Amino acid sequence: MAMLGFDLFTIISGLAVITMLIAVVKAYDYKRSIPGGEVGKAWNVLSSLASFFLIGYLTTPFFIVLPQDIKDLIVAFVFLFGAVYVLITLWLVHRIITVMKQ
Repeated sequence: MAMLGFDLFTIISGLAVITMLIAVVKAYDYKRSIPGGEVGKAWNVLSSLASFFLIGYLTTPFFIVLPQDIKDLIVAFVFLFGAVYVLITLWLVHRIITVMKQ
């Protein structure tokens, strides 16, 4: 399915890159308002993981030339670190809710 020379994969990947770039910029911008301690450390990890995802997303234009095993490895790492990201996010939200209840 080509639209002006772009297939659906390229369009969706481009949107993902733009969205993740905005998320990374926001994560580092919001860092100034995050306190230190456990929450600050968790925020740093989340910001780093978001940066890692952005780097992974930026590889998608090269998927055409990459061998299948390298593509599989990139996807596997994105899945793994995505799961870690979700786990840390859940922990962080739970921690925030716990503190707010006090």
